[in-house]
Amino acid sequence: MARLLHGRDRAKIEPRVTRHLLELGLLAILLHDTGYLKKRGDNEGTGAKYTVTHVLRSAAFAAELLSEKGYNSHDAQAVQNMIHCTGVNAKLDGIPFQNEIERIVGFALGTADLLGQMAAEDYVEKLPVLYSEFAEAAAFAEQTDQFITSFGSASDLMSRTPIFWENYVRKKLANDFCGLYRFLNIPYPDGPNFYLQRIEVNMAKLKARFAKATVSS
Repeated sequence: MARLLHGRDRAKIEPRVTRHLLELGLLAILLHDTGYLKKRGDNEGTGAKYTVTHVLRSAAFAAELLSEKGYNSHDAQAVQNMIHCTGVNAKLDGIPFQNEIERIVGFALGTADLLGQMAAEDYVEKLPVLYSEFAEAAAFAEQTDQFITSFGSASDLMSRTPIFWENYVRKKLANDFCGLYRFLNIPYPDGPNFYLQRIEVNMAKLKARFAKATVSS
């Protein structure tokens, strides 16, 4: 996120992100996955069971922590709004952003959250672990129509991931998050994007794996 916003600043795009909003964005980065933490006395399962609700739990934890640290309500709300930009089913239209810069930083966080996960070098290898987390969360969730409940196995998740990238994530990055990923192009605006390149490598690896499996069967 910081790299993306630095690229935007170098491109001299208005409105400019202030130092204060950038610092709040960094707090949102640190706190956006705290909703996976279990409270004392919660001895059942792992934090993965909170996958469906972790964004709400993260925002609640952020508000409590920032209040304890002396942040005012406007700053706490800004961090919460940014955190609400993360998660697969983030409903951006319903987030009560207090100003345009706050919205930009929130969208930058949402963009970075998706790119950072899917561009990781070990992303493909970690997908079976992700499925086990989804399975635990699905068993814990009260609603059965959640995205995480749609996968029947680790193989199913892996085989559908390239489609998820093409039909959902790319569109979300370009449309919902206003194409902010382009500020990671080096040089801006038409240079290569390391994160997109890494994701395409991961998707090619998945496609090749299942193409080989089909031929073998």
